[in-house]
Amino acid sequence: MAHLLKAILSLFITLTFAIPNAYAARDTDSYDGNIFPIYAGNGSLVPPPTSLSESLDNKRTSVIIYYLDDSSTSKAFAPVVSGLKLLWTSSIDLLPITTDEIQGTENTDPRQEAYYWHGNVPQVVVINGEGTVVLDQEGQVSIDSINEAISTATGLPEPSFSITIKSFNEYNSEPAKDGYTDRRQSINK
Repeated sequence: MAHLLKAILSLFITLTFAIPNAYAARDTDSYDGNIFPIYAGNGSLVPPPTSLSESLDNKRTSVIIYYLDDSSTSKAFAPVVSGLKLLWTSSIDLLPITTDEIQGTENTDPRQEAYYWHGNVPQVVVINGEGTVVLDQEGQVSIDSINEAISTATGLPEPSFSITIKSFNEYNSEPAKDGYTDRRQSINK
């Protein structure tokens, strides 16, 4: 019995100290993985389904978001990018571009994403279907400013509702109500 207890204790100590713990910290410049599934709940944002060149060929409004996975300001901005995807999904081409891919490249072609990057993250660039820059701003750009620029670029009205981000990685334990559940409850009364 003492040998079994000693073996279990030894295994516990080994597992406790041998396996590294995973921490995600939004307010640090540490690398936690792709920021969109971790901090915005939307892993479908990257890689972008199209390029700026393809978007311009199709005369669609492009919204380029420059970010870094190991930037606290990019992590804090990730929910705004996810909100844009939710609000404008079929009307724009959303292009989140990690600046790791374009650092150190000199680009003189306005049909390439690297052309518009200033060197800071996050940065938002809204380009209409004709290739005219409607918004080019760095930092925590408000979703209202971006919506206004997208509306101008597309000619579509701004969304009549907004997205409020209350907290990150929030868990909602309230059961969903659907018509089937409500009908069953009324039948059983």
